[in-house]
Amino acid sequence: MSYVIGIDLGTSAVKALLVNRDGNVAAEASRSYPLFHERSGWSEQRADDWVQGTLEAIAELVSGNGIDAAAIEGISFSGQMHGLVLLDEAGNPVRNAILWNDTRTTEQCREIERVLGDKLLSVTRNPALEGFTLPKILWVRQHEPEAFSKSSLFVLPKDYVRYRLTGQLHMDYSDAAGTLMLDVAGKVWSQDVLEAFGLPASFCPPLVESHGYVGNLLPDAAAKAGLTEATKVFAGGADNACGAIGSGILSEGLTLCSIGTSGVILSYEKDETSDYQGKVHFFNHGQENAFYAMGVTLAAGYSLSWFKKTFAPGESYDQLLDGVGAVKPGAGGLLFTPYLVGERTPHADSSIRASFIGMDGSHERIHFARAVMEGITFSLGESVHMLRSAGKSVDKIVSIGGGAQNPVWLQMQADIFDATVVSLENEQGPGLGAAMLAAYGCGWFDSLEACSKSFVKYASAYTPQPEAVQTYRELFSVYQQVYHQTRSMNEALAAFRS
Repeated sequence: MSYVIGIDLGTSAVKALLVNRDGNVAAEASRSYPLFHERSGWSEQRADDWVQGTLEAIAELVSGNGIDAAAIEGISFSGQMHGLVLLDEAGNPVRNAILWNDTRTTEQCREIERVLGDKLLSVTRNPALEGFTLPKILWVRQHEPEAFSKSSLFVLPKDYVRYRLTGQLHMDYSDAAGTLMLDVAGKVWSQDVLEAFGLPASFCPPLVESHGYVGNLLPDAAAKAGLTEATKVFAGGADNACGAIGSGILSEGLTLCSIGTSGVILSYEKDETSDYQGKVHFFNHGQENAFYAMGVTLAAGYSLSWFKKTFAPGESYDQLLDGVGAVKPGAGGLLFTPYLVGERTPHADSSIRASFIGMDGSHERIHFARAVMEGITFSLGESVHMLRSAGKSVDKIVSIGGGAQNPVWLQMQADIFDATVVSLENEQGPGLGAAMLAAYGCGWFDSLEACSKSFVKYASAYTPQPEAVQTYRELFSVYQQVYHQTRSMNEALAAFRS
């Protein structure tokens, strides 16, 4: 039996999947690593912790399951996006990596907007947000000039891990699209952006397709991982791109709903012509010559976990949601907006905060639980609405994450999105997408679509219920008013937050 390994480099841990030719996960292993929050809003990690964790996880896959190392043909990667790793001339990090969820760069974002003007959206296709990579580069240059003077090149998290495993430096298009330095349509580093900020072309690594072969394992890395030096390594992709691949979002008309701590609506785009005017993210896909549009809800699953921690700390989620299906759509006139940590799509607003609207004495805890679920889904529905308003067809949605674990929530998604919603038999997300890139790169299939037919298996399907669809359509128009009605109040209340 032949295998590939998919590596998912997350924010809290790295997960490794061992996948056979039938698309079945034969084994998995993970390793965690620390996060550093030296100051409020800062979020950093040591890049070499990722490397050590990855090698240990692979070694556990191989030795712990009695796998012949020669049977593992290839490895590929999914990685947390946007994180800045600055390397010196010897290829060593000059400082800790600054992560996607670091918010210190507001000043640099405004600078990017002033300098680039209309080119920001026409070239990079995305607004300047604190999470992206270019603002982090400008922050280091301004505040840590000594570290910046030692920097000869930057990479993203998974690219550094792959570099340590192969000795080769590359970046794939799907991850490069999240730097604010890529000409997304042209698939080249933007000379306009680099020249505007005085960055040399040599500061950026060579670009490659996500399924591109980038080398073999170095002897030392192969020994630590328990693999052979013949193991092929493929570039991999951004976590959201790999999540789309691992969910089969590889053709027009397919959309992904992912509810984790944050939530994502991701729609396949066959070309670069769609123009969302920066209201949703627009990135290169991990599939060659394809793209995706993406809206983000910052506190999706986090809203439900906050509710449980606050009002039912000793209960399981099953206990918390027991009976939620008996509550009619609309939660008895109770509405929740999931702005616990601000919002991203369609309101890039760090000051807005959550609300319960319409409370009365008849409401019980189960009404609040249903309202939280509905509010999260309404927020994601904002992204669906924007896609449709731009002419996109959203007919079939693949749901993964926490929202796919509860049948009531799956039906709720179908009703609020007014689309067929399907779950997966064996959901492995970005790690499976990375394994699929390795399988395709190794020549197991002649396309990612062919690989998807073997690796991605749909489970239950939920169709919209007309009466619920109408109820939610009316409630959605009320939901959309809450942001604008509470914005100024939340700005005033910000002074009282600890």
